[in-house]
Amino acid sequence: MQINWYPGHMAKARRQLAESLKLIDVVVEIVDARAPLASRNPDFDDLFSDKTRVVLLNKSDLADPAASAEWMRFYRAQGILAGEIVSTANSGKAQAVRLIGEAAADSVARMKEKGVSKTVRALVVGIPNVGKSTFINRIAGEARAKTGDKPGVTKGKQWVRVTPYLELLDSPGLLWPKLGDQSLARHLAYLGSINDEILELEELSSELLKELRTICPDALTARYKKLTADTPDDRLLEAVCQSRGFVLRGGVYDTERAARVLLDEFRGGKIARVTLERPEGALHGEDA
Repeated sequence: MQINWYPGHMAKARRQLAESLKLIDVVVEIVDARAPLASRNPDFDDLFSDKTRVVLLNKSDLADPAASAEWMRFYRAQGILAGEIVSTANSGKAQAVRLIGEAAADSVARMKEKGVSKTVRALVVGIPNVGKSTFINRIAGEARAKTGDKPGVTKGKQWVRVTPYLELLDSPGLLWPKLGDQSLARHLAYLGSINDEILELEELSSELLKELRTICPDALTARYKKLTADTPDDRLLEAVCQSRGFVLRGGVYDTERAARVLLDEFRGGKIARVTLERPEGALHGEDA
């Protein structure tokens, strides 16, 4: 299965981001803590090369805490301000505001020398469905930015005032033109960052099961009790069907239903707290 997705509106979104740069002081990049490598758009390195950046690992409550600690050490070693957040809760909210302030400190100090109390303007960016708008709403304390559980909800620029001296600019989720590394492309698909409607969900779910059996075998077999260490790779999805009773008339396994349930349960953190990638992948220069 070859995964690729770059709708026309994303090219427009990229142009909008480029046009916004002259207005902002800090770029806040939201990534998914379960796949910090796959969910970082490599185009951002060039696009925002002249801006101070903060990286926030969202959905950290769904990720492996030990792996998140590794990623935090990795970012710090690269000189990148980084923190962990849960955009649907208050976890990391104060830290995020502090990191944005730290990133803008030099600019604020320069303006203060001139007798001006500067309003920091931060651009919030990330791939589709990573939680940008939810993060902004949590920081602002009310639902000001549009949110949704499908990629592509935010269509245009939205300024949100957080404090008298901090404004955030929401932006559409942005993928990149070619998802070259298909293993990382699958990670994006597992997370729901690529529209399910263009994917072969049964094949995708089978690949996810293979990875989960390596990452968290005990949690996987505890969740789907008919799936064992001896289950062949090509029978994993059928084992999920057996575990849940997804059997159609004539004894045919309803693998389509099993695939959707598996993806929903993985995305909801019901199988285990899983991180699909480790920092060594970033050091080796992999990108999606």
